[in-house]
Amino acid sequence: MTIRQINNLRIFFILLFSLGLNCAFAPQKDEPVKKDYVVLLHGLARTQRSMAALENRLHKSGFQVVNIGYPSRDLPIEGLVEFLHQRLQRFPFAPGCKINFVTHSMGGIVLRSYLKDYEMKNLGRVVMVSPPNHGSELAKLIKETRVLKPLFGPASVQLSTDSLSVPNRLGPVDFDLGIITGDKNLNLFYALWFSGKNDGKVSVNSAKISGMHDFLVVHESHRQIIYNREVQQQIIRFLEKGRFSKTADKFSMNGSNPEKFIRREAAKTPNLNINDRLKFKTKIVTIQLTSI
Repeated sequence: MTIRQINNLRIFFILLFSLGLNCAFAPQKDEPVKKDYVVLLHGLARTQRSMAALENRLHKSGFQVVNIGYPSRDLPIEGLVEFLHQRLQRFPFAPGCKINFVTHSMGGIVLRSYLKDYEMKNLGRVVMVSPPNHGSELAKLIKETRVLKPLFGPASVQLSTDSLSVPNRLGPVDFDLGIITGDKNLNLFYALWFSGKNDGKVSVNSAKISGMHDFLVVHESHRQIIYNREVQQQIIRFLEKGRFSKTADKFSMNGSNPEKFIRREAAKTPNLNINDRLKFKTKIVTIQLTSI
């Protein structure tokens, strides 16, 4: 083999290696184009398994997914931030790729705290699902109950609605953020701790934060919202478009088409008077116009 052939071979392998590390590399025939990364962060007292259904949905949409588990009940939020930093530092993210995040519950506060301490130049979009951005009313209950405090760990008592709590000290966000939260409380005891609409753990108002780009309320509970297929589709839409679909916030997100949902509800009450039937038809027309 001549020197020229050896040099050509070296150039070939260098180009091949560099293409393999590039997020925007050209795919082989029949191979889907790889999208950017999505990092998943679960909530308090949960594991990465709680995000597995969403992980699978994102994979099918072409995203490269990193589902991170962390010891949510063992460390305060400051310790969880350092844990997350170490995990992100070790992961071989490809150059040129954006890193998006999807969080559930306390995972959103861990991420906000992380972004406050560490700069991420390749940060993409963020979707927070049921985040206690102004704390949770239940944190005070946990803090004052000897039985609950050791069960939920040190981070749980940092999520109170007090002005000096970790969420309330973080301030406005300065990144591309969409928030989805629920308004279905399935626990009558927990309901006593809330004065407004809530999902059983976080109030609708607490989920909001100054600087967010979009906000969506669905009729779902705190625990089940991350498994809801319509919610998962809304997450994907925001990651791709930067906005939620606004036809969804008027209806129960039970996996059905909104128009079919309304027609089915109308069919359950055949004795509706003419005015009530007109209301159902108006809702359907509204959906059709909004969807255009």
